[in-house]
Amino acid sequence: MNDDSAFPTEVKFFSGEEIPLELHKVRVVQKLHLRPVEERHRAMEAAGYNTFLLHTRDLFLDMLTDSGTNAMSDQQIGAMMVADDAYAGSASFARMQDAIRDVLGMKYVLPVHQGRAAENVISKTFIKAGDVVPMNYHFTTTKAHIDINGGKVLEIYTDEALKIKSAHPFKGNLDLKKLEAVIAEYGPARIPYVRMEASTNLIGGQPFSMQNLRDVRAMTRQHGIMLVLDVSLVGENIWFIKQREPEFKNASIRDILLEFCSLSDLIYFSSRKVSSTRGGAIATNRQDLFNRMKDLVPLYEGFLTYGGMSVREIEAMAVGLRETIDDTIISQSPSFIKYLINDLDSSGLPVVTPAGGLGAHIDARGFLPHVPQTEYPAGALAAAFYIASGVRGMERGTISSVRDENGNDILADVELLRLAMPRRVFTLSQVKYVADRLKWLYANRELIGGLKFVDEPKVLRFFLGRLTATSDWPAKLVAKFRRDFGESL
Repeated sequence: MNDDSAFPTEVKFFSGEEIPLELHKVRVVQKLHLRPVEERHRAMEAAGYNTFLLHTRDLFLDMLTDSGTNAMSDQQIGAMMVADDAYAGSASFARMQDAIRDVLGMKYVLPVHQGRAAENVISKTFIKAGDVVPMNYHFTTTKAHIDINGGKVLEIYTDEALKIKSAHPFKGNLDLKKLEAVIAEYGPARIPYVRMEASTNLIGGQPFSMQNLRDVRAMTRQHGIMLVLDVSLVGENIWFIKQREPEFKNASIRDILLEFCSLSDLIYFSSRKVSSTRGGAIATNRQDLFNRMKDLVPLYEGFLTYGGMSVREIEAMAVGLRETIDDTIISQSPSFIKYLINDLDSSGLPVVTPAGGLGAHIDARGFLPHVPQTEYPAGALAAAFYIASGVRGMERGTISSVRDENGNDILADVELLRLAMPRRVFTLSQVKYVADRLKWLYANRELIGGLKFVDEPKVLRFFLGRLTATSDWPAKLVAKFRRDFGESL
């Protein structure tokens, strides 16, 4: 891969307009369909008002997630053609291992089929009943694996983390005073590890700083506690460190990333995010940790040199990891997210600021203050936005939470509609369409009502749960759309 680190990632326009410029060209396209609003309404009803259950044939833009939906580069696709499909000792794995060593600085590698598989291995290895795991914020599957193995998540984020509108550059920081208090209360023996997520998925893709990571590392080392990094979204976190932390303004992405990972005992990732492929891995420089985990990979995933992945994906992952240190690649998603957030913010829509990684996040409670949390405003907004636009987003709020022992909802800290921005997938006109339909929906927000469950799984209910509208508000929304847009889609 050519070294593009000397090229600028921001381009000034003579007109003075600030817009992101695609630093790639499109050579393969996939046809999209924009269904009439009445068809979108019927599709949403059939899906139980859960955007996960929509069929892709009914979507215009799929902004559900960036997991496995990023566009691969020509170099990655080419690499898939030279894969070594040996069950054991594959040369493809050796190339992936070399990439992890070069880019992330980790010597020992355990391949797994995706990020939650890594969480399963880590939790089964290190969590025991009564343990607590402090972290800057939880992720749904992370919490589920820790809970199942008898542990408990302790979120020790800073006061800035849950502020919807903020200028703080690192809302994903872990609160050091709270960490010190947790260690004093529980003792190191009950804390198998501290987990840091780069960037924090559920609170708007917000990054944490290198200095915060250094400080957490110093405290965990002092008490003999392991530090684990989820680096699934590390490219964007590193980009924000370079942009927002003055010490690293002139540092290379490669050097920042190597220092970042070197501060941990163990890292894991979903390559569906970090390297635009399917798969994942656990990596460490400690052979003792590697030895404790390695027996679980053949048991749950596959042999140690493929871990449940296709070797073609392994080849693409190796290339994708090296592309993670390319400024022109990792800047694309954050620049488009920033453009969308700034546009919506300037129009008065309630959005999470500053713009983070992963996607644009809309504050559903600010958007729908008349919908109580017990009627799932983020889920209702996701459903309403699909009806209004054909765009599929994801609820990140109380539907993504759980119930307590008495069957009551544990209300989420924030209610967000997440509109993921996969790398190099959408055009600027499509992003402008998203903004336009959100503005129309905001102007008609009083029409939107709540949701209630009709079929609720006990674990990770946001994936397969079905809901229904608490009134006929979806039909009213469709009628208003027709009055305003006529025969337009």
